[in-house]
Amino acid sequence: MPEEIREFNPDVPEEILKEDLEKYRKLALEFGADDAVALPASEVVLDERVLARCVSPMCPYFRTNLHCPPYGMKLDETRRVVEAFRWGIFVMNKVPAGEQTGKDYYDPTHRLPGAVKMYKIVAKLQSAAFYDGYPLAMAWSGGPCCKRVFCPTKECQGLKGEGCRFGHKVTPTMHSAGMDVFTMAARAGWKIYPIGWETTADQVPYGLEMGLVLID
Repeated sequence: MPEEIREFNPDVPEEILKEDLEKYRKLALEFGADDAVALPASEVVLDERVLARCVSPMCPYFRTNLHCPPYGMKLDETRRVVEAFRWGIFVMNKVPAGEQTGKDYYDPTHRLPGAVKMYKIVAKLQSAAFYDGYPLAMAWSGGPCCKRVFCPTKECQGLKGEGCRFGHKVTPTMHSAGMDVFTMAARAGWKIYPIGWETTADQVPYGLEMGLVLID
């Protein structure tokens, strides 16, 4: 918890919001991000084809946790949520290519420290915004689903109505909500490469982990 908690104001002036956005952008870098930009919420790219890709080919984590399709937020719900915000902080980390390539990527023993790091960064940013008087700030990670990162060998407790094992550490992923992170990354000026089952570490210079925190 921060040393000082700001009084809530439902009508934060635009100039204060802009100052806070720059504060959170710098905080993301302090938390370990390689880059972060303030992004108008209107520039969050939503596309139903992102969700369709969860089943073509079928992702092994489809229907295995509350944040992945067919559970979690539907595209129309995501669109309404995004439209309720004015701004967001879009965050990026480069990770070694070997972390995201190879056919053992979905092996539970294959570690994903870059993904864990991004979950932590967006959770911290959401918390910082919350205590600054933005109680509805909402975070999404951009990497693998929470089950792959946190519970690869355990059943999702949320599906049994028992609550998440990791509470505030876990957020939905951008793609699980229908956000096109490839297009958003390219428009932010970040180089991003398609990485699939057949990709080897020598074919791409690095992988990307991304995240988004919407603030208003």
